[in-house]
Amino acid sequence: MFAVKIIFLLALICSSQTSQSLWDLANENKDLLRISTLFTAQNVRAYLSTDEGINDAIAWCKETGVTHVFIETYRGRYTAERKVLQHAKSRFASEGFDVSGCVTTTKVGKISTNWKEISCYTDKGTQDELAKIFEYTASIFDEIMIDDFLFTDCECDQCQKARGNRTWADYRCELMTKVNQDRILKAARAVNPGVKIIIKYPQWYDNFHNRGYEVVQQTADFDKIWVGTETRDYDNQRWGRKVQYEAYYIMRWLGEIGGLKTGGGWFDPYGTSENTYVEQARQTILADAKEMLLFCYGSLLQETGPANVKQLRKEIPGLFKLAEIVRNKTIKGILAPKPPNSDADGEMYVFDFVGMLGLPLVPTAEIRSDAKAAFFAVHALKDPDCSGKLNKMLSAKKPVLITDGLAKKWKGINLDDKNLTVLKVNGNPHNLLKLTRDELNSIRNKLLAPFGIRFDAPNKVALYLMGDNCLIVENFNDEPVNVSLELSNVVKARKTLVLPVEGDSELSYAGRKLDLTKITPRTLVAVEYLSKSPVNP
Repeated sequence: MFAVKIIFLLALICSSQTSQSLWDLANENKDLLRISTLFTAQNVRAYLSTDEGINDAIAWCKETGVTHVFIETYRGRYTAERKVLQHAKSRFASEGFDVSGCVTTTKVGKISTNWKEISCYTDKGTQDELAKIFEYTASIFDEIMIDDFLFTDCECDQCQKARGNRTWADYRCELMTKVNQDRILKAARAVNPGVKIIIKYPQWYDNFHNRGYEVVQQTADFDKIWVGTETRDYDNQRWGRKVQYEAYYIMRWLGEIGGLKTGGGWFDPYGTSENTYVEQARQTILADAKEMLLFCYGSLLQETGPANVKQLRKEIPGLFKLAEIVRNKTIKGILAPKPPNSDADGEMYVFDFVGMLGLPLVPTAEIRSDAKAAFFAVHALKDPDCSGKLNKMLSAKKPVLITDGLAKKWKGINLDDKNLTVLKVNGNPHNLLKLTRDELNSIRNKLLAPFGIRFDAPNKVALYLMGDNCLIVENFNDEPVNVSLELSNVVKARKTLVLPVEGDSELSYAGRKLDLTKITPRTLVAVEYLSKSPVNP
């Protein structure tokens, strides 16, 4: 019995030292990458109403490297008590945490005729209740995040009448922009003039405008933006059908729109296993997020949460290294524009799937003809000068990849142009995951030629080009893969990071070729290389 007690005490000591070192590491690196979590209003009631519960929450946060907590005042018709919120805020602040507030705008006032979590914002009573929620929250917190339910899909008689002859997208964007300005920003600032308010956008970027998210105007109005980077297991029946690259694309796309206003990425444990959970973190950081939020404390204590967090804790030191590798590096590759408020028309989230094909994309909101190579989907039609820009690229003999859906709609384009490649999506981007290695190589060789690169890899292996001498490969397959790249003469190369810590790959290089062999399943490898152009005889 004595020996068992000694072993138990040693285990506690080791655990304490490990968690303390992670907490110290997180504080040392929080200017590079912050880790945060959220306590929903219901979490506040369940876990932060007693000092014992707060102590447990503080210990968990420190063990996980969390240095920033968001404490929510309202969600789904429940408002957390002021004294409980103030006490929790004070306790976390005294322990060295940054503390912010949060509001989730579910079931506010009149309920939508469609999704029953969502509200009818045409209704004045709903608007009045919304203002009261933000006045209350601003009286407690100086920074407030809004979770991604700030939209509407209501089609009640009141909405129908107010819409008039406008499209639902136009009406809802105008409505929500006005509601945000008057009933959130103005209301909160009347109570707390210095309050900063963050709008967090969902991950479903192809439907933003249809439900009232006007990302250009709303990003201009709010103090900061955050991004939903949730991806989950592809074959999960409830949450699946999302691919990992989506987190990267949306974070980069909104990051360009938001500029310095862009904060962090937010992901959750729902429908995930350990692999897909930490892949959300990697993609968020690869996309240059300055912070990652682990939603939410209560959920991370249940079901898949504990196993996910255990895996994440092991990976956190490497994630700081990944953030260091990515920070301040210009990404290179194939321009992949999605103009804001553009319709997908049968090609929903096609950019995410194209990124899974080993095509290094440069997400953008604007079509620019000065790009070295580009990928266009039907979304491009939102730009009134799309044809002119495409033809300018083709005239300059730049490689362009377009979807078959766009090819059918785009008039005046010579589909026989040798610089143009048509990608067969057939109205279902999921089909792209079936393309063979040979099929992919023929596409990649054309699109990557302007960069002096060839990439040979199977499907579901992503490539990221960072700065002038860094590349990152991530294997999303459940089996080992071998990949090779041809660059200008490779003089020297070294692996700078492998994630997870138990992941592995062999690196070799000679002449123009760089090989990464035996990349273990679900593994990211970062390579720094030095190369020079061959000297002509």
